Amino acid sequence: MSGTLYVVGTPIGNLSDFSPRAEETLRQADFIAAEDTRVTLKLLNHFGIQKPMVSYHEHNLRERGMMIIRRIEEGENCAVVSDAGMPCISDPGEDLVRLAAEHGIPTVVVPGPSAAVSALCLSGLSTSRFCFEGFLSTNRRNRQLHLESIKNDPHTLIFYEAPHKLCNTLSDLRRALGNRRISLARELTKIHEEVLRTDLDGAIAYFSGKTPKGEFVLIVEGAPEQEKEQSATLEEAVAAAKAMVENGMKATEAARLTAADTGFKKSEIYAGLLK
Repeated sequence: MSGTLYVVGTPIGNLSDFSPRAEETLRQADFIAAEDTRVTLKLLNHFGIQKPMVSYHEHNLRERGMMIIRRIEEGENCAVVSDAGMPCISDPGEDLVRLAAEHGIPTVVVPGPSAAVSALCLSGLSTSRFCFEGFLSTNRRNRQLHLESIKNDPHTLIFYEAPHKLCNTLSDLRRALGNRRISLARELTKIHEEVLRTDLDGAIAYFSGKTPKGEFVLIVEGAPEQEKEQSATLEEAVAAAKAMVENGMKATEAARLTAADTGFKKSEIYAGLLK
């Protein structure tokens, strides 16, 4: 029988965030696929876990991935981990899970910390709808195309960035998106955790002449919602909502859906329904 691939989240800084289930999974696995075995070894030593490891990173994922898959197919259980956080998020574990799916291998997730979601929660910006953009390309043209494609996205935007690229990225964001609010989080869960809430102009000024340190998560305000053109009259909108109600829908839900389609306020349509 085939073994199982376990996708195991690891701490992004504070080792106390390592869950009992994650620890037990690594103890029970036959081997561990690690992005950097040296980093994972420190985690294993801290918890007194002795387990064989294989390196699995973006430079060897094609050849090493199939080797891992073959071992699982022969009955071994593998736990895949990244250096910090959840595997598969801006991480080569994504490719291993895809291979497992293609070969019908059972895959189980053991959730853990996520720098992207943690930074979003601390940002003070909208968390109801967001879009994870990961690292921007180092290729100038590709970076410009990426930013151009999302400049009108109303969702809160999440980026990862290395300290030595931060200032250039802030300038590129300012040129492409305008002066939006931004939250910059670094060293999350560590001793020197810091969150700077400002706008892009303020962030550029803050880091001017400084050398940023630590890995950053940038949370950028989404584009302003575009007002929808009102292609129908209020009377027509109310009539459409009334038809929904007659088909069994609640008045509040009918008003909400019609408002989204027509651009009128939900309260206006609901008031029309009550007349």
